[in-house]
Amino acid sequence: MNPAQEHLPIGVGDAHGSADSRGALLQDATFCVVDLETTGRGAAAITEIGAVKVRGGSVLGEFQTLVDPGVRIDPAVVRLTGITNEMVSSAPPLAAVFGSFLEFSSGCVMVAHNAAFDMGFLRRACIDLQYRWPQPPVLDTLKLARQVLAPGEVRNHRLGTLAALVGSPTRPTHRALDDARATVDVLHHLIERLGNRGVYSVTELAEHQRRVPEQRRRKAGLAKDVPSAPGVYRFERGAGDDREVLYVGRSVDLRRRVSSYFTASENRRRIDEMIRAAERVETTVCSTPLEAEVTELRLIDAHQPRYNRRSKQPRRGHWVKLTDEPFPRLSIVRQVRDDATYLGPFSRAMADTVAEALHDAFPVRQCTQRLSPRTPSSPCALKELGRCVAPCDGTVDAASYSGVVERVRTAMNGDGRALEAALHSHMVEHSEAERFEAAATDRDRIQQWREALIRHHRVATVAACPEIRACAPVSHGWAPDGWEVHVIRHGRLVGATVARRGEYPPEVAEHTAALSTDVAPPVGPLPAGTVEEARQVAGWLERPGVRLLYVEGDLQWPLHLQGADLHRAQ
Repeated sequence: MNPAQEHLPIGVGDAHGSADSRGALLQDATFCVVDLETTGRGAAAITEIGAVKVRGGSVLGEFQTLVDPGVRIDPAVVRLTGITNEMVSSAPPLAAVFGSFLEFSSGCVMVAHNAAFDMGFLRRACIDLQYRWPQPPVLDTLKLARQVLAPGEVRNHRLGTLAALVGSPTRPTHRALDDARATVDVLHHLIERLGNRGVYSVTELAEHQRRVPEQRRRKAGLAKDVPSAPGVYRFERGAGDDREVLYVGRSVDLRRRVSSYFTASENRRRIDEMIRAAERVETTVCSTPLEAEVTELRLIDAHQPRYNRRSKQPRRGHWVKLTDEPFPRLSIVRQVRDDATYLGPFSRAMADTVAEALHDAFPVRQCTQRLSPRTPSSPCALKELGRCVAPCDGTVDAASYSGVVERVRTAMNGDGRALEAALHSHMVEHSEAERFEAAATDRDRIQQWREALIRHHRVATVAACPEIRACAPVSHGWAPDGWEVHVIRHGRLVGATVARRGEYPPEVAEHTAALSTDVAPPVGPLPAGTVEEARQVAGWLERPGVRLLYVEGDLQWPLHLQGADLHRAQ
């Protein structure tokens, strides 16, 4: 390692030293505009370094030095640049000046015309001299000019042509400092033009170096009035009765996220189609990440945007229901309509698996006809197999059958030990009989049962609580400090705010609750909002650092499972 590196400023030797520059506003970013001259041909070496450091349109400093390359300069290069072998013979070698250049450019956004050429030499110098390349953001005025200037506006994109176009007082001469000064003027002109397209940060400017379809690039102005705040955004078209929400998303920085849709980094075909159709972007600023997640879900559910993949069937799901009739049975239904016992919602395959697990464990009837204690009927083959107590033939009265039903209800309500014991017994029997595929099915069914039970009860528990008030430290990057405060009623988020430094979270929560919407108790295990919203709320409540301030109801879901009792209580 080069000893000089130990004395460089923080960031020069650090691969991440310029990370803050990437997201900086253009008016706050410091640019180091650099140009190199070389010996030309073959294994070329640097003969001159010129650089100008600028910020906010003002020059902060300049750097210029000739360099002894240690090899002869190509005669054609001598004629082009005017730098002769005699001029560089008394100049310092690269090793003597490179550390000073790294210090001068430390923490800057690097800029060059045809940057791949200059950055290639600088990277190679770092390797040869045992410096770590600081990985700065790099802007190329050649690429920017090709993307920004209109076709036919200039005959070519050479630095001299562009300098004349922008009226630079410095004429490029193939000397490093002159060319760097001219590149500064070209950079400022391009930045000024891009300001009309809603480009305000280094990241946005860097994205404009890449090829983007012109039709999409022209839409970049839609991001102009988007705030730099956390929340939810909507791409829309039409107005009044013809208004259509095309896409809904969320971000901790709305302006940055929306702007990214008009760059080359966005290459999804369906999103490109959406951008072409969009006429405006509307935003909703949110106080907390959870509020943004929930707002996004609600907007997708309300508008069914055609370009949100998950919006096609947001309410799709199946429930396993223990029916409420003289001889109850299990039924798979699409909606919760009463106070019967339900598990769900699941995919149809998962609902079938849950019902099969219950039928394997308990001899509850599987037939669908309505039974009457007064009118016996012939039993089916399930009685012969011992899988049904057959209340249909009158040998089992309603009281005896209710004992089987209660075991099913107990399992569905969270105590799955009896079910897992039965399935485990079946698995052992199949394994001992060398029916290994059947044993594997039993094993998988136990695991799927556990997942289904957990999935159901984490939602049903928050849905059953009339009110929950909770807080957590503000997520990094969302707000400077304080506590996220949420009010939840029957699984629906009804209030969200931030308790700032010096504010008492319980008092903020109480005030928020007083201003929040009342929610009517839902039917059965359903939450007051969508199941997906209740899952988001439950997930937030389970995060480390969340503190409960007030709970009305029982916020706990003890699940008793074979081998290990899972008891989770907030």
